[in-house]
Amino acid sequence: MKYRRIAATALAGAAALTSFAATGSAAATGAHHPNPAPAHHHRPAPAFVQVLSPRPGDRTGVAGTNWVVDFNAVFPTGTSGYTTAQLTGPGAHADAAPLPGSFGPGRDEHLPGVVVLASTTTAFSGAGTNLANLFNITALTDTSRRTTTVQDTWIVGAPLFGTDVASTLTIAVVADLDHNGVYDDAPATVPDAGNDNRVDAADLRQLGVASNIATIRFHINGDVTP
Repeated sequence: MKYRRIAATALAGAAALTSFAATGSAAATGAHHPNPAPAHHHRPAPAFVQVLSPRPGDRTGVAGTNWVVDFNAVFPTGTSGYTTAQLTGPGAHADAAPLPGSFGPGRDEHLPGVVVLASTTTAFSGAGTNLANLFNITALTDTSRRTTTVQDTWIVGAPLFGTDVASTLTIAVVADLDHNGVYDDAPATVPDAGNDNRVDAADLRQLGVASNIATIRFHINGDVTP
């Protein structure tokens, strides 16, 4: 009986030593305390674009015209480049009182950091044409110490973007390329950086953006009866 107790005690001690050794080895190798790779946190973009119209999947307009692009652009206050409100359009409406503004393709001097692209643009310089200066109404809708919101609206009055065709609208705020603290560096034309015969969100990323890139896929109607 005495020898059995001694043997049992020895076996228990050996088991304890084995357990301790295993635990110590695991602790030394970090098996029980893994050290995960540090998380990569992406900083949010300074500006934000929200498209109000068209919405994804909309079938809009009549015979390629009479459709609306409407969006909000939100900036850190003091960086928007916004000048004054405008109410403009083609012909006699361009640069007319009481809220004059130029009208044509290219950068909009009233909101000079914004790029608007339509994939089916057939006029001007094609799909890379910045359409921002075709917008009819630009106005400040909200401002605070932290953010400023500008709303931009365009009534499309000519069938320059196709008829009865699927199209993609892409809108973003271009980065502060000249580092002057203001988002006012939108180009008149976005280059086809990918050399793939299309100008889209990938080309805007190559150019540099300070906001999300809003991409809306929709349909421009042909002849319809509303």
